[in-house]
Amino acid sequence: MSVIRPFDPTDILRFNKVNQDPWTATYHNGYYCSYAAQWPDFCYTAESSCDGGIDAYMIAKHEPPAPDPQHHGHLTALSISPPSRGLGLARIFMALLEQLSGPGKDCVDAWFVDLFVRCNNTRAVSMYEKMGYSVFRRVVDYYHGMEGVGSTRDELDGFDMRKSMPKDATGRHVRPNGRDILVSPEQVWA
Repeated sequence: MSVIRPFDPTDILRFNKVNQDPWTATYHNGYYCSYAAQWPDFCYTAESSCDGGIDAYMIAKHEPPAPDPQHHGHLTALSISPPSRGLGLARIFMALLEQLSGPGKDCVDAWFVDLFVRCNNTRAVSMYEKMGYSVFRRVVDYYHGMEGVGSTRDELDGFDMRKSMPKDATGRHVRPNGRDILVSPEQVWA
């Protein structure tokens, strides 16, 4: 059993078993700390109630500032240790992010929530699709610099997956044919 609690910067000293997964993009310690400082309400940890170890964590944010028409919640990292997978932690974390990104008191009322996932991570893509996310576009070479020997296009490209929040009643920020829309990383970050 895990206890969901706010992410604490000292968690980075205890989540090695989570970050050892080959699907997990890891960052330097300052990166995690900057999220905890700038968006503390968007960062959570699942701590084992048995041994106090870290079972999973989520770091997320909202950007750019409202009232920008692209204002959205963004999942930067959601990582779950292999023994803790299949327990529903990803659904809990995503529900928290969606709640914080939606309308209401202490929420940011964003247009959508997005995340990036490797195209060949079919298990994660399927999981997010079951949660209502769809591919908005395929970002060519999104994971450039993280490739291994013999990397394929599906390992280097990333899907930008999105889910509209209530503010986007017309579905303007999602599309049905996103797998066919190819963009470069520069077009994403511009």
